[in-house]
Amino acid sequence: MKARVFVTLKSGVLDPQGAAIGSALDGMGFDGVESVRQGKVFEIEMTETDRDAAQERLDAMCRRLLANTVIEDYSVELG
Repeated sequence: MKARVFVTLKSGVLDPQGAAIGSALDGMGFDGVESVRQGKVFEIEMTETDRDAAQERLDAMCRRLLANTVIEDYSVELG
């Protein structure tokens, strides 16, 4: 089973890298970009075939390693 895990900073947490990207886009002439938030994407292939079990394992992976749940949110997309 394939999964994608998206990790982003929680709203209200400062994102200096996103701000720098937004400034660079503006400097390159890309008008109309109000803000940019950066994040991470993990593509994971698992041998698990049960969707519920896969979701449970992925949640554990996120809580223990992939996301800092104090300042980051995550979402899982199973394919």
